[in-house]
Amino acid sequence: MKKLLPILILPVAVAFFTAPSATAQQKIGYIDSDVIMREIPEYTGIRQRLETIAQNWKQEIDEMQVEIERLRQDFEAREILFTPDIRRQRQQEIDQKIREREQYINRRFGPDGDYFRQQEELLEPLQQRILEAVIKVAERESFDHVFDRAGDYLFLYSRRRWDISRDVLQEMGIFLDDDSL
Repeated sequence: MKKLLPILILPVAVAFFTAPSATAQQKIGYIDSDVIMREIPEYTGIRQRLETIAQNWKQEIDEMQVEIERLRQDFEAREILFTPDIRRQRQQEIDQKIREREQYINRRFGPDGDYFRQQEELLEPLQQRILEAVIKVAERESFDHVFDRAGDYLFLYSRRRWDISRDVLQEMGIFLDDDSL
């Protein structure tokens, strides 16, 4: 095993030291789409609209919860007076209200819920504008790769000089002060 170790290390070392020269010719840039979104004037209105929609639905959920709690308290206060059939019927009524509330939450806020469909519908035009601006900047500046550090492809270290967020905003017609970003 000790004789194989140098044989295995040599190819790895060669690959490690020659790899940077092969990638040194690539130009990589990144954006922060969260920052860009916040700077787009329409985004504030969209965010407020989504928050209003969500607040209305949350209020309905709270009202449902209050109704469930009222039914539970009434049931607990009168339980000893009920026959077994009425007790079962009231418990089923409470359970049904709980199921209705859970279904409502899922319909509004679940993975395929109304909130996420609304969000997608309202934000899609802005996301498309950003993508188009990124492509124009990347082609004009000869970038090989542009990553969004706000998404799944997060860099652990990025040199600020490769951040093209300002260029993307300018391409979209949004100009910032020098101390912004």
